[in-house]
Amino acid sequence: MSAPRVILASASPRRRELLSLIGVTHEVRPADIDETLLVGEAPLVYAERLARGKAHKIAAQDAGAVVIAADTIVVVDDDVLGKPVDAADAARMLRRLSGRRHRVFTAVAVAFNGHTASGVERVEVVFRALSDDEIRDYVGTGEPMDKAGAYGIQGFGATLIDRVEGDYFSVMGLGLRRLVALVSEVGLQYDFTRGIVTASERSKFEDL
Repeated sequence: MSAPRVILASASPRRRELLSLIGVTHEVRPADIDETLLVGEAPLVYAERLARGKAHKIAAQDAGAVVIAADTIVVVDDDVLGKPVDAADAARMLRRLSGRRHRVFTAVAVAFNGHTASGVERVEVVFRALSDDEIRDYVGTGEPMDKAGAYGIQGFGATLIDRVEGDYFSVMGLGLRRLVALVSEVGLQYDFTRGIVTASERSKFEDL
């Protein structure tokens, strides 16, 4: 049996870069689902529900593929900060985060052969104090506009952060340690040289 096809159910270039970083060959097929936060829904539950929903939607369309989905949310004062709707909204979010600690929840789900495994990484991020000029200039780069919480840790936004307490890759959008664990839960294995493989395929390779 050949290694299974891997589908990333996300349009995020950061997630694609991270999968490529660990040698997982994949195709991209974003999942369009309703991302409305339910009344009284806890942030952790919300993020995991979305990740699983995205994985299930693509898995239903392509039996036999390994589907990887993720969802990242930023939470401050128990409020979920999504992607800003415009520059003013991005500036408002950044003012809330300035000089403060907030939480990033990244949920990852892996679906394969009728099984789904998922989990959530919680990371504490502390921003340094930002001036109004810095906020204006950062928003002017355009980087905040497609990112939860209006910043990206892998770009210009790295200069806004004082420290990260937890998994850096989860703040980028895909916890790699969590992903490898979930791959095992659905009966597959991660191989350093060939990415995600079946157990039988890995055994065949080891016998050569």
